[in-house]
Amino acid sequence: MDWDWKMLVFGGIGLLGLYLIGSALIAPLRLLVRLLVGLVVGGLLLALVNLVGAIFNLHIAVNPLTMLTAGVFPVPGLILLTLLAIFVA
Repeated sequence: MDWDWKMLVFGGIGLLGLYLIGSALIAPLRLLVRLLVGLVVGGLLLALVNLVGAIFNLHIAVNPLTMLTAGVFPVPGLILLTLLAIFVA
């Protein structure tokens, strides 16, 4: 009878350990996926701004930093990049 309780306790501790290790490994992957989605969305938004901005002779460079800025902060990031392109150029 004593063996059953030890098996139950060790099994619970093992499951808790697996849960903690799994949680520690999933968090960085979730951040990486979020950044990759931001890069793709930012690239699409910058392509759209460059397409429309060609009418007004406005061009924003498409590189990983500007794509990430436009992807993580969609509207404020695009406004910031547009103002930066207007005032610096």
